[in-house]
Amino acid sequence: MSKELKDIAQQLSAANKKVQLIYAFNGSGKTRLSREFKKSIAPELDTEEGEADYGSELARNKFLYYSAFTEDLFYWDNDLEAGAELKLKIQPNTFTSWLIDLLKDLGEDGNIITNFQRYANDKITPVFNEAYKCKTKDNNGELVEITVPAFSEFTFKVAANPSALTNSASVDSEYGEAKVEGTYEKIKISKGEESNFIWSVFYTLLEQVVSTLNETDTTNRLTDKFDGLEYIFIDDPVSSLDDSHLIELAVDLATLIKSSAYIEGNGLRFIITTHSPLFYNVLHNELNGDLKNPVQDGTPVWLYKRNQSEKYRLDKKADGTYELAPSNDHPFSYHLFLLSELHKAIKAGQVKKYHFSFLRNILEKTSTFLGHKHWENLLEKTGDGSPDPFAKRIINLSSHSAHAAEEVTEIEDKDKEKLGELVRYLTETYGFSKQEAQ
Repeated sequence: MSKELKDIAQQLSAANKKVQLIYAFNGSGKTRLSREFKKSIAPELDTEEGEADYGSELARNKFLYYSAFTEDLFYWDNDLEAGAELKLKIQPNTFTSWLIDLLKDLGEDGNIITNFQRYANDKITPVFNEAYKCKTKDNNGELVEITVPAFSEFTFKVAANPSALTNSASVDSEYGEAKVEGTYEKIKISKGEESNFIWSVFYTLLEQVVSTLNETDTTNRLTDKFDGLEYIFIDDPVSSLDDSHLIELAVDLATLIKSSAYIEGNGLRFIITTHSPLFYNVLHNELNGDLKNPVQDGTPVWLYKRNQSEKYRLDKKADGTYELAPSNDHPFSYHLFLLSELHKAIKAGQVKKYHFSFLRNILEKTSTFLGHKHWENLLEKTGDGSPDPFAKRIINLSSHSAHAAEEVTEIEDKDKEKLGELVRYLTETYGFSKQEAQ
């Protein structure tokens, strides 16, 4: 049944499930769903200001949230004077102030470094700033002295090439421009490494949250700032990870979630959304395994049972509504899912331009699996044995537009017919029909 996003958010918040996993294409509303979810548990925050600042203390006490908005809170100081350091900074607001205080009080810098090096690059070491005073210009252009809090700025270092070592010299490294100090180069990390660092900050906090709340005696907890926490919403933490690190992160995240105390409906609840088929599939499989309490005669006997999870696929409908379809039976294979979407579009007469991108994705994955160097080799051959030139042209035009004027969804009827012919040829030639039925 199709619903508004706010209705789906309320459905998720009301569900008595320890974890809910949702797959959706990019642009299908995952990030908007997370915002609607926050509104559903803190209705008074339905303002733009509330969204930008992660809400009031009330919402923060109940809800922790990771998404692209989290990454936006970190930025590089690119207005560098001579000799200034390359720094990654945190935007000041109520959420980041709370986060900085927690990290500082709990001494989590070592764990953040360990997680970053585990998932991103073990050659790079983040360095956390101590509190210091400096002068800056206020809104009137006057110099004023401020205190920069500890854990609000980060530099990154790699071991320098000994032959290039000169005190405080600037050099070029494989990571970009760097400043040599002693035996290390201070560098500006890549965008992917930056995303992984920000995720490592959040994941380290999440580990501490689970560890703290698993202590049943509240007087023994390291902090009381997590006592009212109910929900963790994670939206696509995997955009810059390679497959091996992606699998590792998914397994670690599933293990952490399963170890979180959840007894008779009381405990942390997790909502995870992703557009990554691999991340979804690994989490799906991991969440289908039970976890017994390692403490002999401990309570509960099982920390996690598979019926405590629910898996969905979020689909956006043409009328702007959404469907949250259950997907508990098995994880899907991405290319078969795309093929299913193509069959539905052809049958309904709703073929759009982006469906050719689906077809190209299927061709690329299938050609790799079968050992072909070029996906065009899978296309129907002409009389001289070469791939069908019309089919190749249609796929290229429809999935790689070079001009803004070409960015329309409607296509000609003859091209829709060609898509149908190509899909039929693929399913009949490479055995997809049988696989799809299974």
